[in-house]
Amino acid sequence: MPTKAASRAAKAVRFSNGMLYVELTDGREVGVPLSRLPWLQRATQAQRRNWHIEPHGFAVYWDALDDGVEVEHLLR
Repeated sequence: MPTKAASRAAKAVRFSNGMLYVELTDGREVGVPLSRLPWLQRATQAQRRNWHIEPHGFAVYWDALDDGVEVEHLLR
Protein backbone atom coordinates (compact mmCIF):
# COMPACT_ATOMS: atom_id res chain seq x y z
CA MET A 1 0.00 0.00 0.00
CA PRO A 2 1.44 3.42 -0.95
CA THR A 3 2.27 5.84 1.80
CA LYS A 4 0.40 9.12 2.16
CA ALA A 5 3.48 11.01 0.98
CA ALA A 6 3.85 8.78 -2.08
CA SER A 7 0.25 9.45 -3.08
CA ARG A 8 1.06 13.16 -2.99
CA ALA A 9 4.00 12.89 -5.37
CA ALA A 10 4.34 15.21 -8.36
CA LYS A 11 4.02 13.56 -11.75
CA ALA A 12 3.71 16.38 -14.31
CA VAL A 13 3.54 20.16 -14.64
CA ARG A 14 1.66 22.48 -16.94
CA PHE A 15 0.88 26.19 -17.18
CA SER A 16 -2.38 27.75 -18.34
CA ASN A 17 -4.03 31.17 -17.97
CA GLY A 18 -1.69 32.47 -15.28
CA MET A 19 -1.78 29.24 -13.30
CA LEU A 20 0.70 26.49 -12.43
CA TYR A 21 -0.84 23.02 -12.37
CA VAL A 22 0.90 20.03 -10.83
CA GLU A 23 -0.49 16.57 -11.53
CA LEU A 24 -0.10 14.14 -8.65
CA THR A 25 0.43 10.40 -8.84
CA ASP A 26 -2.96 9.82 -7.18
CA GLY A 27 -4.70 11.47 -10.15
CA ARG A 28 -5.39 14.86 -8.58
CA GLU A 29 -4.24 18.09 -10.15
CA VAL A 30 -3.38 21.04 -7.93
CA GLY A 31 -3.49 24.56 -9.34
CA VAL A 32 -1.94 27.71 -7.94
CA PRO A 33 -1.98 31.24 -9.38
CA LEU A 34 1.44 32.32 -10.58
CA SER A 35 0.90 35.51 -8.57
CA ARG A 36 1.62 33.36 -5.48
CA LEU A 37 5.00 32.44 -7.01
CA PRO A 38 6.44 35.76 -8.26
CA TRP A 39 9.80 34.20 -9.15
CA LEU A 40 7.99 31.81 -11.50
CA GLN A 41 5.59 34.46 -12.78
CA ARG A 42 8.58 36.57 -13.91
CA ALA A 43 10.23 33.60 -15.68
CA THR A 44 10.25 33.24 -19.44
CA GLN A 45 8.26 30.46 -21.08
CA ALA A 46 11.53 28.70 -21.89
CA GLN A 47 12.58 28.83 -18.23
CA ARG A 48 9.17 27.53 -17.10
CA ARG A 49 9.40 24.57 -19.46
CA ASN A 50 12.75 23.53 -17.97
CA TRP A 51 11.49 21.83 -14.79
CA HIS A 52 12.18 18.48 -13.19
CA ILE A 53 10.62 16.48 -10.43
CA GLU A 54 12.73 15.91 -7.36
CA PRO A 55 13.33 12.32 -6.16
CA HIS A 56 10.17 10.65 -4.86
CA GLY A 57 8.10 13.49 -6.34
CA PHE A 58 8.17 15.67 -3.26
CA ALA A 59 8.83 18.87 -5.28
CA VAL A 60 9.14 20.44 -8.72
CA TYR A 61 12.36 22.35 -9.34
CA TRP A 62 13.54 24.83 -11.99
CA ASP A 63 17.35 24.75 -12.18
CA ALA A 64 17.63 27.95 -14.26
CA LEU A 65 15.58 29.80 -11.64
CA ASP A 66 17.29 28.13 -8.68
CA ASP A 67 13.92 27.62 -7.03
CA GLY A 68 11.09 25.17 -6.74
CA VAL A 69 7.86 24.31 -5.00
CA GLU A 70 7.07 21.42 -2.69
CA VAL A 71 3.87 19.45 -3.24
CA GLU A 72 2.92 19.81 0.44
CA HIS A 73 3.04 23.61 0.09
CA LEU A 74 0.70 23.44 -2.89
CA LEU A 75 -1.79 21.42 -0.88
CA ARG A 76 -2.05 24.03 1.90
